[in-house]
Amino acid sequence: MRTLPTKHFWLTLAFLVIFSQGLTLARAANLPKPKMFWIERSMSKQAKACLMCHKNEHPGLFTDWSMSLHAKANITCLDCHLAEEHDPDVNHAHFEQYQLADSKWGSEEYRVPIATVVTPKDCSRCHPDESAQYEKSKHANTLEIIWKIDPWLNDGMNSDWERASGCFYCHGTILKEKENGKLDPMTWPNVGVGRVNLDGSKGSCTSCHTRHRFSVMEARKPEACGQCHLGPDHPQIEIYMESKHGDIYTAFGDQYTWDSAPGTWTPGVDYRGPTCATCHMSGSGDVLTTHDVTERISWETQAPLTVRPSEFKPFPAETNWKKERKKMQTICRQCHAQSWVEDHYHKLDKSVEEYNEVYFKPAKAKLDKLYAQGLLDDSRFFDEKLEVEFYELWHHEGRRARMGTAMMAPDYAWWHGFYECKKRYNRFMTEANHLLETGQKAHIYKDYPNSGGDTTKPEVLFDVW
Repeated sequence: MRTLPTKHFWLTLAFLVIFSQGLTLARAANLPKPKMFWIERSMSKQAKACLMCHKNEHPGLFTDWSMSLHAKANITCLDCHLAEEHDPDVNHAHFEQYQLADSKWGSEEYRVPIATVVTPKDCSRCHPDESAQYEKSKHANTLEIIWKIDPWLNDGMNSDWERASGCFYCHGTILKEKENGKLDPMTWPNVGVGRVNLDGSKGSCTSCHTRHRFSVMEARKPEACGQCHLGPDHPQIEIYMESKHGDIYTAFGDQYTWDSAPGTWTPGVDYRGPTCATCHMSGSGDVLTTHDVTERISWETQAPLTVRPSEFKPFPAETNWKKERKKMQTICRQCHAQSWVEDHYHKLDKSVEEYNEVYFKPAKAKLDKLYAQGLLDDSRFFDEKLEVEFYELWHHEGRRARMGTAMMAPDYAWWHGFYECKKRYNRFMTEANHLLETGQKAHIYKDYPNSGGDTTKPEVLFDVW
């Protein structure tokens, strides 16, 4: 039996060891590395105490934060929640946490005043432009808008708790504290886009960038908008998913680069088809990113009578619709030819004109005539059939027709929209003409269920009204 010379043996063994180590290193390079979060560095002992206490008490919250860009930038709980002792939104109950004998962090040396609710004013310390843009948007002011126009509130046709669990969950509450310093459960928890905060600011950034990840990826996806923009009266998420844009998102959305840095999210590079954020907020071409969703809109398709945003009386936009239309068309032209874009807007304008002239104006004139002749009672709304028919003509079918056209969803523009407008319009006009011809008064639902909500306009929104 032949044996390798000693020199050759050791060379072969060394080669095998080096080769095996190389394989091990190569495999290791492809394996995920555990994330070691060093909270001891570059933060105060109070900030460290917050993190460690919440890590034990609320591990889901801590983990969410630890995976955020905030954490990577060493932004801690205190950077967002820290308050002054005299601030109106200080959480006094939280001071009790610093008196816990069974907690390492329950000590006076870690005591700091904090606010439970983080507001756009707090966020503005690092995001001033975004906060300023958001402040003048319809989102931030939507609570004021509905108090100006909504008969559910102004006529007390629903209960306070129905509003708290429904209307105000998206539109926002007016936060209040009880005598014991805790937030009033009638107003909290709430992340509505128009929430009025104890520090005087309006809105909630966490409506779209949910805590505590505060992800730009999440806010760019249509589902972020779909949590409020859905249903029979403003089904933007359903309309979007029916459109070609939504179809592309469904097919290719898992290939989009969702976490590109703000201002760099680029069509054709990071995504193939637009989402809600793409058209209404994200920068594209020479159009800058904005947190004012009132921009780029040239029609108020949610209003009873379609008007330009600057003519919307409850909240006139400080914009020029022609300039804003050009911005939106610039977004469109990142993927579409000029003729496609112009023809789409021509179709939208004609649909708006037909809705206004054929459906809304004649129905509104008939409604006014019924009130003038005392055949309808104008002391409350929704307690007579024709009031409901008129309301749903513009608030349900009329919106769907206009929004479906604007977002290129043919089923919503026609079958859920104008087709339903025709049926509603015919029912309304037939009954209205019958009352006018006979002089008979409309039946009033005297046992209207669960009405009696507070009709007092909130002073914080209306100093003079």
